[in-house]
Amino acid sequence: MNLVRRSVEVILAGQSPSGAYVACPDFDPYRFAWLRDGCFVADAMREAGEVDSADRFFDWCASVVHARPAGPWDARYRLEGLPDHSPWPKLQTDGPGLYLWALRRRGRWDESADLVARWLGDHWGEPCVDWWEEREGVHAATLWCIGEGLDSDEIRREARARAEDRLDASLLFLGDPELTARIEEALVSPGGGVWRNLDDEYYGGGEWLLLTAMLGLAAPERAHDCLAWIEGRARPNGELPEQVQDNLLRPDRYQPWVEKWGEPPSPLLWSHAMYLRLHHALRDRR
Repeated sequence: MNLVRRSVEVILAGQSPSGAYVACPDFDPYRFAWLRDGCFVADAMREAGEVDSADRFFDWCASVVHARPAGPWDARYRLEGLPDHSPWPKLQTDGPGLYLWALRRRGRWDESADLVARWLGDHWGEPCVDWWEEREGVHAATLWCIGEGLDSDEIRREARARAEDRLDASLLFLGDPELTARIEEALVSPGGGVWRNLDDEYYGGGEWLLLTAMLGLAAPERAHDCLAWIEGRARPNGELPEQVQDNLLRPDRYQPWVEKWGEPPSPLLWSHAMYLRLHHALRDRR
């Protein structure tokens, strides 16, 4: 099976007529569209030549922004773009930052991008929930997303300073060699996948495919091994899960999550997107 082609198929199948990318079509808590996940997906799809798909997502983002032009914007929305009124954490400013980062060019999204940039410029240092929607505070990965979106060296410096708060694999997005080396030492499992952090108990604390792809992007010497590891975890139908349970940090916490929400999410569009990004990076190095 060609996993690159299959990844594009899975992502296209998970794109709503509205343009939104569902996080996971077969897992009830993830049948929403996250700004963060979607921006990584759109970026990967553009690299794959699926420019129309990416542009439709940016159109959806712009509609979400214009629906609340003064901000802030939520972590996730219903696929049609309406707010999610569940208790799920709302304020997560990595998503708006990644919207600006993923655009890189403006065109028809100028107005929405300006609204987001203005709001982030005023609020970038305020607390919000982290990438994993588990902790509230001012987080390094979140700041880095904003700093990249605003192209702000000041915010990127603050992100690096905050990276000492807790070692978490989301810090791979910073691309800092020292941080990457520390993550390799502490958060790469014996099997070669990447854990989120050593406190993780979500579905027992498994190895995340998207983080393994990020490791390959941050440490080019590991890229081929990371790509092969991800390919080895694909389901028979070519779907990539969020995480695998080969080397759980907290095996006792796996079954309680299954009883709460069912089996771990698969396919996860973010996993497919990061696999594509790593594949594209290796392709471009040839």
